Amino acid sequence: MTPDQYCQEKAAQSGSSFYYSFLYLPPEKRRAITALYAFCREVDDVVDECTDASVARVKLNWWRREVDSIFHEGNGNKPSHPVAKALADVSQTFNLTAERLNEIIDGMEMDLNYNRYADFETLRHYCYHVASVVGLCSAEIFGYRNPETLKYAQDLGLAFQLTNIIRDVGEDARRDRIYLPQDELLRFGVTEEDIVNARETGEFKKLIEFQIERAESYYVRAFAALSVEDRKKQRPGIIMAAIYQALLKEIKEDGCHVLRQRISLTPMRKLWIAWTTWMRG
Repeated sequence: MTPDQYCQEKAAQSGSSFYYSFLYLPPEKRRAITALYAFCREVDDVVDECTDASVARVKLNWWRREVDSIFHEGNGNKPSHPVAKALADVSQTFNLTAERLNEIIDGMEMDLNYNRYADFETLRHYCYHVASVVGLCSAEIFGYRNPETLKYAQDLGLAFQLTNIIRDVGEDARRDRIYLPQDELLRFGVTEEDIVNARETGEFKKLIEFQIERAESYYVRAFAALSVEDRKKQRPGIIMAAIYQALLKEIKEDGCHVLRQRISLTPMRKLWIAWTTWMRG
């Protein structure tokens, strides 16, 4: 299996909405974004699958060395993992940097240090590393002319992560992780016990509706920063946003029941949204 084939399989297996936004890209850009996505999955899996935090830290440090080998080959220093090899082939072409890849790893490592977030500013710092940086790397791959497009990419990444947090509240709580800001739980009269014990009170519903409104506001902010000249190149992000906004709508219309179930869109619906969004340009 080649490095590119490994990355393709990793992306396809995840079932993520990101996969559907890649489908209409030219081959070289699709190759690069798939490698980036596979990298994110690999380092995220380290944290999610390791029950021993010390082992997870060792593995993340190993990935930091792999990142270093991507950008500093020579004297026997070569990437060994298929994903790192795939990234090494595309990093210079698409301005992917060691700094940004390491920022993503920093974000994954935060999950080893924190399972609660005091306020939205603290949460936003986390989201920047695990999602906004991915958005910035993606914007480099898709291409842009207007520097404001990087603002779009950063806010869009934040919107995606906020959507993930809303969708996964129950699933995260079962792993003793609560990403909803602690001060907002207090403001809406929701306790950690409500979340851990899947008590979907009226107060909890209002809290999630508030989270949905904030996520939607970041989609609005992102697209306000996207210039007309860059819309065509940035269509994969627009596709992803269309899928995620449809998911938010589904969660809201379903009554915000995110504690006992993980609401998702079917692969066919994602594919339909991707195709119709691409055709609209």
